[in-house]
Amino acid sequence: MKNLRQQKAIRIVATLALTLALAGFAIPAHAQTFTSLHTFGGLDGTPPDGEYPNGLVQGANGYLYGTTFGGSSLGNNIQGTVFKISISGTETVLDNFWAEGPLNGNQAALVQATNGDFYGTTQSNGAVYRVTPSGAFSALYDFCSAGLPDCPDGATPEATLVQASNGDLYGTTQGGGGAYGQGTIFKITMGGTLTTLHSFCETQNAQGDCLDGNGPYTALVQGTNGNLYGATHVGGANGAGTIFQITEAGKFTRLYTFCKVSGCPDGENPYAALVQGADGNFYGVTGTGGTGAFGGGGTFFTMTPSGALTTLYSFCSLADCADGNYPMALMLATDGNFYGVTGAGGANDLGTIFQITPSGSLTTEHSFDGTDGIVSEDFQPGPWLIQDTSGTFYGVTSEGGANYQTCTSCNGTVFSLSMGLRPFVETLPVSGTVGSAVKILGNKLTGATSVTFNGVAAKFTVVSSTEITTTVPTGATTGEVKVVTSKGTTLTSNVVFTVP
Repeated sequence: MKNLRQQKAIRIVATLALTLALAGFAIPAHAQTFTSLHTFGGLDGTPPDGEYPNGLVQGANGYLYGTTFGGSSLGNNIQGTVFKISISGTETVLDNFWAEGPLNGNQAALVQATNGDFYGTTQSNGAVYRVTPSGAFSALYDFCSAGLPDCPDGATPEATLVQASNGDLYGTTQGGGGAYGQGTIFKITMGGTLTTLHSFCETQNAQGDCLDGNGPYTALVQGTNGNLYGATHVGGANGAGTIFQITEAGKFTRLYTFCKVSGCPDGENPYAALVQGADGNFYGVTGTGGTGAFGGGGTFFTMTPSGALTTLYSFCSLADCADGNYPMALMLATDGNFYGVTGAGGANDLGTIFQITPSGSLTTEHSFDGTDGIVSEDFQPGPWLIQDTSGTFYGVTSEGGANYQTCTSCNGTVFSLSMGLRPFVETLPVSGTVGSAVKILGNKLTGATSVTFNGVAAKFTVVSSTEITTTVPTGATTGEVKVVTSKGTTLTSNVVFTVP
């Protein structure tokens, strides 16, 4: 699976400028600095450290944590690893999945829960596991283990888990569940008790299409209304994917079906998780479709919580898809703009990092050239790009790396992208009732003098320079969480903290 795109090594020099008129306000882009931090060595590296990374998450201790699709630090298997990496690029393998017996196998990216541990899933039939920041591993649930045919509890979980406001973890499986084995939505407690909430393909039309979608591929996201939102990569009446919502208790509603018109101008095959914007609407990307002048390279869209969708941008609008092709990730940054990656297109047809305003004005921030990685659509749904509380973006590529073209151990990279954005704080979780525990992640927090929830002061403890623990104070309402540092600087949360 190494270097699946070396046939695309011919460099396409694109000098076209994108000059779309802005329909709304957006903070101007800052000068950017891209840095390659680490190239994974796979089985042949010195030392071997895994291959094909799946995504990153920031830990409370300031390190970035992730998993690899394959490889091992043992040098004799391809089952994948759990790793941590400093923001300067020092990587440490914490666990090898080959060592975990029946739970070995390729896995999705991690999520850090409010207890400080990380949770993830393995593929094949699949499992849910927990790993501590120091690498202590424990299995929580093994899918398709009840001895029943067709795996009614689901099989092959590929998307990153999400911790909801009730403290439980929610996720999806690609297979199993119901009579047709087209995937499930599940919740699992921190102790490992799993409940199947929805089995896909429960409703079909006369042609046998799964009207609610099938094979969900992306992570779920919890909206400010408490409901979870997600997408299926395929299925629906047109076979192009769907968007749905589901309550924490399991009430499922299909909100949108892609490819409503011939040619799919609204896009098809959503690949990345949805993102809720500051306006309360959801934003997302589709991998293909749209009205790009040079191909159906995917779309950027917005959707109301009730399901009204508007296409804002079509990729491949520039010659040679210099603006990117096959968008695979999307996130909302602290400057109010969205950032993401594409799996193809750009100056070298090896993928891009892009910025796009809420109104749909796109700027390509970086085109990958192979030596700094290749973003391939053949791998997991990320998250490929995150924003660290320092304000800097960090991400992974699934292939490529240093000495691309000649190396035998170019199995993905970790990179950083600085856009000059200010530091901020992040809360775990992003919602909670009065009295509930909250972790605050940030930088240079030692000596902090104040923590407030929408202006209401809270008692807190500084655990380290990167972590504060607190509880939601009496009288708190929905709004920003702010921390005043020892130097008098105010750090604001990247998302609004919701108090039900």
